[in-house]
Amino acid sequence: QVQLVESGGGLVQAGGSLRLSCAASRSIFSANAVGWYRQASGKQRELVAAFTSAGTTNYADSVKGRFTISRDNAKNTVYLQMNSLKPEDTAVYYCGGSLGKMYWGQGTQVTVSS
Repeated sequence: QVQLVESGGGLVQAGGSLRLSCAASRSIFSANAVGWYRQASGKQRELVAAFTSAGTTNYADSVKGRFTISRDNAKNTVYLQMNSLKPEDTAVYYCGGSLGKMYWGQGTQVTVSS
């Protein structure tokens, strides 16, 4: 069974930092298919950061230089380090991965106050 469980969201002031964690099932983690997405109120879900099948990383233009995706192979966990947070980063952040179909975690709220 594929599972993705996020943690680490919260309320932070602009300019602050948060680190999100996504504990993934071994099957989807090993496929190098897990990434981070977010959905702000009234907007569509968008890609924030992800690993590619080639092992490189992709970032949304809006987070380049501020966010970093990383992984711990021993823990089957993917992280999203978010620095220099802005109010426009406020959203529900989801861990998502593709393994035949798209799987999603339950989401974690990130709120950045100005």
